Amino acid sequence: MTTTRFAPSPTGYIHIGNLRTALMNYLIARKSGGEFILRIDDTDPERSKEEYVEAIKEDLTWLGLTWDRFERQSLRLDRYAEAADELRAKGRFYEAFETPTELDLKRKKQLNMGKPPVYDRAALNLSEAEKDKLRAERGAGVWRFKLIQERIEWHDGILGDISIDAASVSDPVLIRADGQVLYTLASVVDDMDMGVTNIVRGSDHVTNTATQIQIIEALGGKAPDFAHHSLLTGPQGEALSKRLGVLSLRDLRAKGVEPAALLSLMARLGSSDPVELQSDMAKLIEGFDITRFGSAPTKFDENDLFPLTAHFLQQQPLESVRAHIDALGVPADKAEAFWTVARENITTLADLEGWWTLCRDGAEPLIADEDREFIAEAMAMLPPQPHDETTWGSWTAAVKEKTGRKGKGLFMPLRKALTGQERGPEMAALLPLLQVIRARG
Repeated sequence: MTTTRFAPSPTGYIHIGNLRTALMNYLIARKSGGEFILRIDDTDPERSKEEYVEAIKEDLTWLGLTWDRFERQSLRLDRYAEAADELRAKGRFYEAFETPTELDLKRKKQLNMGKPPVYDRAALNLSEAEKDKLRAERGAGVWRFKLIQERIEWHDGILGDISIDAASVSDPVLIRADGQVLYTLASVVDDMDMGVTNIVRGSDHVTNTATQIQIIEALGGKAPDFAHHSLLTGPQGEALSKRLGVLSLRDLRAKGVEPAALLSLMARLGSSDPVELQSDMAKLIEGFDITRFGSAPTKFDENDLFPLTAHFLQQQPLESVRAHIDALGVPADKAEAFWTVARENITTLADLEGWWTLCRDGAEPLIADEDREFIAEAMAMLPPQPHDETTWGSWTAAVKEKTGRKGKGLFMPLRKALTGQERGPEMAALLPLLQVIRARG
């Protein structure tokens, strides 16, 4: 069975980059009839916040990305300790005591010599007495995984064949001096124990993947299938990472972006398939193909979400937005007519308020000086309320016959006088909804 996972750290809100990872893993699992795990990476007790755990669940639920299992790494610390002991017993785990300053000096020296800034494994040469002395002076050291210095190769679902020389990579720190288990170890142990078969994540994790493959093998496991998606940039190709804080899912939600718009864009962005609005999750799943994605940096523009949102809303029946319309105070007998008129002229649901304000309170007439006499004459001919959908046609025909105006010269001044706007819904449908017409004078 295909099993995928999304493993966010609860140190902030999910942003658009996180969503890309979550969605790809979700779609792979659902397309194969497999399992999707939500796994909270909360091994850092200082930075992890419960409010963010709940926010992650809320955001995924809003999008319709349901999970089959929920796991927390903070509840599995004993299991990670077991794995660490196993690595020690196999001679693949060693304690190192260098300070950050010492490591920095080593890196600078290596770079000056034209060598890659890789940890020199000096800790492997320490005697037990030397280790005891360093512990007494500095406290516990960090624990590093001893890489086998050979090429690590795998076929990546997006990048193709990958080969990384382990000798060009530092032995990764898996446990900090304060005892905190780092992502690299916790993730490997979880993926093995939970039967994860497929992992999609950002291309910035490629080196991590290489080291994790060796850790998995050292623990007797089989590496899952990896795919590394491209990183997002801004619309001009600029780095997006510094702006991700303003691109959280809840920020986009607050701006009125609909889940279907967000999912439709992110399920295709960076692939060779065109972006198409897809309101049906089943069809979104059916049309997803990880092999269609490329490795080049992918431009993301949040403005692309709004035409998709508008298109989605235009397709919705009244029942799907009735609660929103009721909250505006639209009378039940006018709700259907109002939604039919307004939905073609909104980008987000928040725009409905402006149209209902116009219908309920009328608008300040927008009348050019040269049109004042014409508007006064036309308004005197407007039948008394209530109006119906035939009123606009019969009224403008009568005005045209009397004044000789026609086309844009007839319709535009009347629209502006009634709505205060140059564009909007079809006037034949809007006029019956106008409860107040200020242009009558």
